[in-house]
Amino acid sequence: MTPTNELARWLALDAVSRVSRVRKRALLERIPWRQLWTEAERGRIPGWSAAQHRALLEPDSAAIDQALSWLNASPHHHLVTLSDSLYPSSLKHLPDAPILLFVAGNPDLLQHSSIAMVGSRNASLAGRQLAERWASQLAELGWSVVSGLAEGIDGAAHRGALAVGGVTISVEGCGLDRIYPRRHRTLAEQIEQQGARVSEFWPGIAPRPAHFPLRNRIVSGLSLGTIVVEAGLRSGSLITARLAAEQGREVFAVPGSVQDPNRMGCHQLIQNGAKLVTDPVDILEELMLQLPQAALERMISSSQGDVQSLPVPALLDSVDYDATPIDNVVARSQLPVEVVLEQLTEMELDGWVAAVPGGYVRLRGK
Repeated sequence: MTPTNELARWLALDAVSRVSRVRKRALLERIPWRQLWTEAERGRIPGWSAAQHRALLEPDSAAIDQALSWLNASPHHHLVTLSDSLYPSSLKHLPDAPILLFVAGNPDLLQHSSIAMVGSRNASLAGRQLAERWASQLAELGWSVVSGLAEGIDGAAHRGALAVGGVTISVEGCGLDRIYPRRHRTLAEQIEQQGARVSEFWPGIAPRPAHFPLRNRIVSGLSLGTIVVEAGLRSGSLITARLAAEQGREVFAVPGSVQDPNRMGCHQLIQNGAKLVTDPVDILEELMLQLPQAALERMISSSQGDVQSLPVPALLDSVDYDATPIDNVVARSQLPVEVVLEQLTEMELDGWVAAVPGGYVRLRGK
Protein backbone atom coordinates (compact mmCIF):
# COMPACT_ATOMS: atom_id res chain seq x y z
CA MET A 1 0.00 0.00 0.00
CA THR A 2 1.32 3.46 -0.91
CA PRO A 3 2.14 5.42 2.26
CA THR A 4 0.03 8.53 2.74
CA ASN A 5 1.64 9.94 5.90
CA GLU A 6 4.27 12.53 4.93
CA LEU A 7 6.97 11.11 7.19
CA ALA A 8 6.14 7.58 6.05
CA ARG A 9 6.74 8.73 2.47
CA TRP A 10 10.13 10.13 3.37
CA LEU A 11 10.99 6.85 5.08
CA ALA A 12 9.82 4.94 2.00
CA LEU A 13 12.10 6.98 -0.25
CA ASP A 14 15.03 6.58 2.11
CA ALA A 15 14.49 2.82 2.16
CA VAL A 16 14.63 2.31 -1.61
CA SER A 17 17.74 0.21 -2.18
CA ARG A 18 20.33 0.47 -4.97
CA VAL A 19 19.65 4.19 -5.39
CA SER A 20 22.44 6.30 -3.92
CA ARG A 21 21.93 9.35 -1.73
CA VAL A 22 23.37 11.46 -4.53
CA ARG A 23 20.80 10.13 -7.02
CA LYS A 24 17.95 10.62 -4.53
CA ARG A 25 19.05 14.22 -3.93
CA ALA A 26 19.25 14.83 -7.69
CA LEU A 27 15.82 13.29 -8.13
CA LEU A 28 14.27 15.60 -5.52
CA GLU A 29 15.83 18.58 -7.28
CA ARG A 30 14.32 17.57 -10.64
CA ILE A 31 10.88 16.35 -9.61
CA PRO A 32 8.61 18.19 -7.12
CA TRP A 33 7.90 16.12 -4.01
CA ARG A 34 4.17 15.70 -4.68
CA GLN A 35 4.75 14.76 -8.29
CA LEU A 36 7.28 12.08 -7.37
CA TRP A 37 4.55 9.69 -6.30
CA THR A 38 2.58 10.24 -9.48
CA GLU A 39 5.69 9.50 -11.53
CA ALA A 40 6.29 6.37 -9.46
CA GLU A 41 2.76 5.13 -10.05
CA ARG A 42 3.33 5.58 -13.78
CA GLY A 43 6.71 3.84 -13.56
CA ARG A 44 8.43 6.92 -14.96
CA ILE A 45 11.15 7.81 -12.45
CA PRO A 46 14.28 8.13 -14.62
CA GLY A 47 16.82 5.37 -14.11
CA TRP A 48 14.68 3.35 -11.70
CA SER A 49 13.83 -0.30 -12.22
CA ALA A 50 10.34 -1.72 -11.83
CA ALA A 51 11.40 -3.19 -8.46
CA GLN A 52 12.52 0.22 -7.22
CA HIS A 53 9.22 1.80 -8.26
CA ARG A 54 7.42 -0.93 -6.30
CA ALA A 55 9.68 -0.43 -3.29
CA LEU A 56 8.68 3.24 -3.14
CA LEU A 57 4.97 2.57 -3.58
CA GLU A 58 4.83 -0.58 -1.44
CA PRO A 59 7.56 -0.21 1.20
CA ASP A 60 8.23 -2.51 4.14
CA SER A 61 5.36 -1.37 6.36
CA ALA A 62 6.76 -3.16 9.44
CA ALA A 63 10.06 -1.26 9.21
CA ILE A 64 8.26 2.04 8.72
CA ASP A 65 5.93 1.32 11.63
CA GLN A 66 8.96 0.56 13.82
CA ALA A 67 10.57 3.88 12.87
CA LEU A 68 7.34 5.81 13.49
CA SER A 69 6.84 4.01 16.81
CA TRP A 70 10.29 5.16 17.93
CA LEU A 71 9.39 8.67 16.82
CA ASN A 72 6.18 8.66 18.86
CA ALA A 73 7.76 7.05 21.93
CA SER A 74 9.20 10.30 23.33
CA PRO A 75 8.79 14.05 22.84
CA HIS A 76 12.60 14.11 22.54
CA HIS A 77 12.46 11.97 19.37
CA HIS A 78 12.37 13.70 15.99
CA LEU A 79 12.65 12.86 12.30
CA VAL A 80 14.17 15.75 10.36
CA THR A 81 13.80 15.50 6.58
CA LEU A 82 15.62 17.33 3.83
CA SER A 83 12.64 19.66 3.32
CA ASP A 84 12.38 20.50 7.03
CA SER A 85 13.50 23.95 8.20
CA LEU A 86 15.32 22.16 11.05
CA TYR A 87 17.56 20.28 8.62
CA PRO A 88 21.09 21.60 9.28
CA SER A 89 22.10 24.08 6.60
CA SER A 90 25.77 23.14 7.03
CA LEU A 91 24.94 19.60 5.90
CA LYS A 92 22.29 20.34 3.30
CA HIS A 93 24.55 21.38 0.45
CA LEU A 94 26.65 18.19 0.55
CA PRO A 95 25.80 15.99 -2.45
CA ASP A 96 25.71 12.81 -0.35
CA ALA A 97 23.88 14.30 2.64
CA PRO A 98 21.26 11.98 4.13
CA ILE A 99 17.71 12.77 3.09
CA LEU A 100 16.56 12.33 6.68
CA LEU A 101 18.03 12.35 10.17
CA PHE A 102 16.77 10.73 13.34
CA VAL A 103 17.32 13.05 16.29
CA ALA A 104 17.03 12.36 20.03
CA GLY A 105 17.21 15.65 21.89
CA ASN A 106 16.79 19.21 20.64
CA PRO A 107 16.82 19.40 16.82
CA ASP A 108 17.13 23.20 16.92
CA LEU A 109 20.74 22.70 18.00
CA LEU A 110 21.61 21.33 14.56
CA GLN A 111 21.59 24.93 13.31
CA HIS A 112 24.15 26.16 15.85
CA SER A 113 27.73 26.94 14.85
CA SER A 114 29.58 23.71 15.54
CA ILE A 115 33.13 22.43 15.79
CA ALA A 116 33.96 18.72 15.54
CA MET A 117 36.48 17.07 17.84
CA VAL A 118 37.66 13.55 17.10
CA GLY A 119 40.57 11.26 17.84
CA SER A 120 41.79 7.87 18.94
CA ARG A 121 39.58 5.44 20.85
CA ASN A 122 42.73 4.35 22.72
CA ALA A 123 43.70 7.90 23.61
CA SER A 124 46.24 8.74 26.26
CA LEU A 125 45.20 10.31 29.54
CA ALA A 126 46.82 13.58 28.43
CA GLY A 127 44.91 13.49 25.15
CA ARG A 128 41.58 12.87 26.88
CA GLN A 129 42.24 15.67 29.36
CA LEU A 130 43.14 18.09 26.56
CA ALA A 131 40.01 17.17 24.58
CA GLU A 132 37.80 17.66 27.62
CA ARG A 133 39.41 20.99 28.51
CA TRP A 134 39.25 22.38 24.98
CA ALA A 135 35.66 21.20 24.51
CA SER A 136 34.71 23.00 27.74
CA GLN A 137 36.37 26.22 26.57
CA LEU A 138 34.74 26.08 23.13
CA ALA A 139 31.33 25.25 24.60
CA GLU A 140 31.61 28.19 27.01
CA LEU A 141 32.13 30.43 23.98
CA GLY A 142 28.87 29.20 22.47
CA TRP A 143 30.10 26.50 20.09
CA SER A 144 28.34 23.17 19.75
CA VAL A 145 30.89 20.37 20.08
CA VAL A 146 30.25 17.51 17.63
CA SER A 147 31.74 14.04 17.97
CA GLY A 148 30.91 10.38 17.50
CA LEU A 149 30.21 9.01 21.03
CA ALA A 150 33.15 6.60 20.70
CA GLU A 151 35.52 5.86 23.57
CA GLY A 152 38.63 7.98 24.01
CA ILE A 153 38.70 11.46 22.51
CA ASP A 154 35.03 11.44 21.41
CA GLY A 155 33.73 10.71 24.89
CA ALA A 156 36.07 13.29 26.44
CA ALA A 157 34.86 15.97 24.01
CA HIS A 158 31.22 15.29 24.85
CA ARG A 159 31.93 15.32 28.59
CA GLY A 160 33.85 18.56 28.37
CA ALA A 161 30.96 20.38 26.73
CA LEU A 162 28.42 18.90 29.13
CA ALA A 163 30.53 19.82 32.18
CA VAL A 164 30.09 23.55 31.56
CA GLY A 165 26.42 23.35 30.59
CA GLY A 166 27.28 23.63 26.90
CA VAL A 167 25.87 21.98 23.81
CA THR A 168 27.20 18.76 22.34
CA ILE A 169 25.97 16.62 19.44
CA SER A 170 26.77 12.93 19.01
CA VAL A 171 26.56 11.44 15.53
CA GLU A 172 26.10 7.70 15.85
CA GLY A 173 26.68 4.65 13.69
CA CYS A 174 23.53 2.76 14.63
CA GLY A 175 19.85 3.34 15.32
CA LEU A 176 19.20 5.70 18.22
CA ASP A 177 17.31 3.01 20.13
CA ARG A 178 20.74 1.46 20.66
CA ILE A 179 23.84 2.89 22.33
CA TYR A 180 27.32 2.03 21.17
CA PRO A 181 29.53 1.55 23.04
CA ARG A 182 27.24 0.34 25.81
CA ARG A 183 29.40 1.85 28.53
CA HIS A 184 28.39 5.28 27.19
CA ARG A 185 24.72 4.81 28.05
CA THR A 186 24.77 7.46 30.78
CA LEU A 187 26.72 9.82 28.54
CA ALA A 188 24.23 9.32 25.71
CA GLU A 189 21.34 10.08 28.06
CA GLN A 190 23.06 13.29 29.17
CA ILE A 191 23.63 14.32 25.55
CA GLU A 192 19.95 13.71 24.75
CA GLN A 193 18.94 15.97 27.64
CA GLN A 194 21.47 18.74 27.02
CA GLY A 195 22.18 18.45 23.29
CA ALA A 196 21.24 16.08 20.51
CA ARG A 197 21.96 12.54 19.38
CA VAL A 198 21.84 12.16 15.59
CA SER A 199 21.82 9.23 13.19
CA GLU A 200 20.86 8.49 9.61
CA PHE A 201 20.35 4.84 10.59
CA TRP A 202 16.85 3.68 11.41
CA PRO A 203 15.86 2.42 14.87
CA GLY A 204 16.69 -1.25 15.16
CA ILE A 205 19.85 -1.05 13.04
CA ALA A 206 22.90 -2.36 14.89
CA PRO A 207 26.37 -0.78 14.74
CA ARG A 208 28.52 -2.20 11.95
CA PRO A 209 32.06 -1.31 10.82
CA ALA A 210 30.82 0.12 7.51
CA HIS A 211 28.51 2.55 9.33
CA PHE A 212 31.26 4.58 10.98
CA PRO A 213 32.86 6.09 7.86
CA LEU A 214 29.33 7.10 6.81
CA ARG A 215 28.77 8.64 10.23
CA ASN A 216 32.04 10.55 9.91
CA ARG A 217 30.87 12.58 6.90
CA ILE A 218 27.98 13.88 9.04
CA VAL A 219 30.34 14.72 11.94
CA SER A 220 32.45 16.87 9.62
CA GLY A 221 29.48 18.10 7.60
CA LEU A 222 27.76 19.57 10.66
CA SER A 223 30.88 21.52 11.61
CA LEU A 224 32.81 24.55 10.42
CA GLY A 225 36.02 22.73 11.29
CA THR A 226 37.33 19.44 12.64
CA ILE A 227 39.94 19.14 15.41
CA VAL A 228 41.96 15.92 15.49
CA VAL A 229 43.44 15.55 18.98
CA GLU A 230 45.17 12.17 18.74
CA ALA A 231 45.24 9.80 15.79
CA GLY A 232 47.39 6.96 14.55
CA LEU A 233 48.09 6.45 10.87
CA ARG A 234 45.19 3.98 10.56
CA SER A 235 42.75 5.97 12.68
CA GLY A 236 39.18 6.54 11.53
CA SER A 237 39.70 10.15 12.61
CA LEU A 238 41.80 10.64 9.48
CA ILE A 239 38.74 9.70 7.44
CA THR A 240 36.79 12.43 9.20
CA ALA A 241 39.61 14.90 8.52
CA ARG A 242 39.76 13.94 4.85
CA LEU A 243 36.00 14.33 4.52
CA ALA A 244 36.15 17.71 6.22
CA ALA A 245 38.78 18.89 3.73
CA GLU A 246 36.73 17.55 0.80
CA GLN A 247 33.71 19.41 2.16
CA GLY A 248 35.68 22.66 2.22
CA ARG A 249 35.90 22.75 6.02
CA GLU A 250 38.93 23.60 8.14
CA VAL A 251 41.08 20.82 9.58
CA PHE A 252 43.06 21.34 12.80
CA ALA A 253 45.58 18.93 14.27
CA VAL A 254 47.18 18.86 17.72
CA PRO A 255 50.91 18.01 17.57
CA GLY A 256 52.82 15.81 19.99
CA SER A 257 55.91 13.68 20.36
CA VAL A 258 57.27 12.27 17.09
CA GLN A 259 57.80 9.01 18.99
CA ASP A 260 54.13 8.68 19.94
CA PRO A 261 52.28 6.44 17.42
CA ASN A 262 49.02 8.08 18.52
CA ARG A 263 50.29 11.40 17.13
CA MET A 264 51.57 10.17 13.77
CA GLY A 265 48.20 10.75 12.12
CA CYS A 266 48.10 14.32 13.42
CA HIS A 267 51.61 14.99 12.12
CA GLN A 268 50.65 13.59 8.73
CA LEU A 269 47.65 15.93 8.63
CA ILE A 270 49.88 18.91 9.44
CA GLN A 271 52.30 17.89 6.67
CA ASN A 272 49.33 17.77 4.28
CA GLY A 273 48.10 21.26 5.17
CA ALA A 274 46.06 20.99 8.37
CA LYS A 275 46.54 23.88 10.78
CA LEU A 276 48.73 23.07 13.76
CA VAL A 277 46.89 24.13 16.92
CA THR A 278 48.12 24.31 20.50
CA ASP A 279 45.26 26.30 22.02
CA PRO A 280 41.56 26.89 21.24
CA VAL A 281 42.50 30.48 20.37
CA ASP A 282 44.28 29.10 17.28
CA ILE A 283 40.97 27.62 16.14
CA LEU A 284 38.95 30.75 16.85
CA GLU A 285 41.39 32.87 14.86
CA GLU A 286 40.68 30.70 11.82
CA LEU A 287 36.91 30.38 12.16
CA MET A 288 35.79 33.72 13.61
CA LEU A 289 35.31 35.41 10.24
CA GLN A 290 33.28 32.45 8.92
CA LEU A 291 30.57 32.76 11.55
CA PRO A 292 27.22 34.20 10.44
CA GLN A 293 26.19 37.32 12.35
CA ALA A 294 23.48 35.55 14.38
CA ALA A 295 25.93 32.86 15.48
CA LEU A 296 28.55 35.46 16.34
CA GLU A 297 26.03 37.31 18.50
CA ARG A 298 25.11 34.04 20.26
CA MET A 299 28.77 33.36 20.93
CA ILE A 300 29.32 36.86 22.24
CA SER A 301 26.31 36.70 24.56
CA SER A 302 27.36 33.29 25.90
CA SER A 303 30.93 34.38 26.58
CA GLN A 304 30.40 37.27 28.98
CA GLY A 305 33.25 37.22 31.46
CA ASP A 306 34.34 39.20 34.44
CA VAL A 307 35.95 42.02 32.45
CA GLN A 308 36.68 43.98 35.62
CA SER A 309 39.21 41.31 36.59
CA LEU A 310 41.44 42.39 33.70
CA PRO A 311 44.47 44.55 34.55
CA VAL A 312 43.16 47.27 32.18
CA PRO A 313 39.44 46.50 31.71
CA ALA A 314 38.81 49.54 29.51
CA LEU A 315 41.30 48.28 26.92
CA LEU A 316 38.98 45.45 25.91
CA ASP A 317 36.35 47.99 24.86
CA SER A 318 38.82 49.31 22.32
CA VAL A 319 38.89 45.98 20.44
CA ASP A 320 36.03 45.08 18.09
CA TYR A 321 34.63 41.69 17.14
CA ASP A 322 36.25 42.13 13.74
CA ALA A 323 39.89 42.95 12.97
CA THR A 324 40.93 46.11 14.84
CA PRO A 325 44.27 47.72 13.91
CA ILE A 326 46.70 48.37 16.76
CA ASP A 327 46.66 52.10 15.96
CA ASN A 328 42.89 52.15 16.51
CA VAL A 329 43.22 50.36 19.85
CA VAL A 330 45.87 52.86 20.99
CA ALA A 331 43.77 55.84 19.87
CA ARG A 332 40.57 54.58 21.51
CA SER A 333 42.17 53.53 24.79
CA GLN A 334 44.44 56.60 25.03
CA LEU A 335 47.11 54.36 26.54
CA PRO A 336 50.80 54.27 25.61
CA VAL A 337 51.48 51.88 22.75
CA GLU A 338 53.86 49.75 24.89
CA VAL A 339 51.10 49.27 27.50
CA VAL A 340 48.59 48.34 24.79
CA LEU A 341 50.91 45.74 23.26
CA GLU A 342 51.76 44.24 26.65
CA GLN A 343 48.13 44.00 27.77
CA LEU A 344 46.90 42.66 24.43
CA THR A 345 49.47 39.88 24.69
CA GLU A 346 48.22 39.00 28.18
CA MET A 347 44.60 39.11 27.06
CA GLU A 348 45.45 36.89 24.10
CA LEU A 349 47.01 34.30 26.40
CA ASP A 350 43.87 34.40 28.58
CA GLY A 351 41.55 34.00 25.61
CA TRP A 352 39.99 37.48 25.61
CA VAL A 353 41.35 38.53 22.21
CA ALA A 354 43.11 36.92 19.26
CA ALA A 355 45.78 38.27 16.94
CA VAL A 356 44.60 38.18 13.31
CA PRO A 357 45.84 39.73 10.05
CA GLY A 358 45.22 43.44 10.46
CA GLY A 359 45.25 43.60 14.24
CA TYR A 360 43.21 41.95 16.99
CA VAL A 361 39.65 40.68 17.41
CA ARG A 362 37.72 40.40 20.66
CA LEU A 363 36.63 36.86 21.54
CA ARG A 364 34.47 37.46 24.60
CA GLY A 365 33.32 39.95 27.20
CA LYS A 366 30.86 42.83 27.05
